Amino acid sequence: MEESSSATTGDQRDKSTEEEVIIREVDTDQPSTCPENELDDRELDGSESKPPLNTSDILKAVEVVERDSRAIADSFSSLFASLRLALSEVTSGSVDHMRCFGDTAGRLQESALDAATEGNRYINSCLSSEEECRCPRHSR
Repeated sequence: MEESSSATTGDQRDKSTEEEVIIREVDTDQPSTCPENELDDRELDGSESKPPLNTSDILKAVEVVERDSRAIADSFSSLFASLRLALSEVTSGSVDHMRCFGDTAGRLQESALDAATEGNRYINSCLSSEEECRCPRHSR
């Protein structure tokens, strides 16, 4: 039974790595489309103007948010899989316990860092989406 859980964990790591590579290929640091000297999206009479929403841009932003959310979930899945694997390898010797604890702490730290990175990407893509929705798209 331990072999099947180890194989499953290995498959999860391979799958997670493949998805992570795909995510890193996407350029999430796109420049803002808002002109820097725009006056707060307000008309001359003081009323706020509502920019037309470009459906394709909104869908692209939602796809990025969904992809980042999936990556965050995969990071947490990897975290728990690593913890479960490390705990299943515990033996009765204190040296083995210390080694297992060190491995678990290292994997936990790595997974937490990955999750924090993906969380930051998620927040940045949300902020980008909000910025895109507030600023009108200029024709190129």
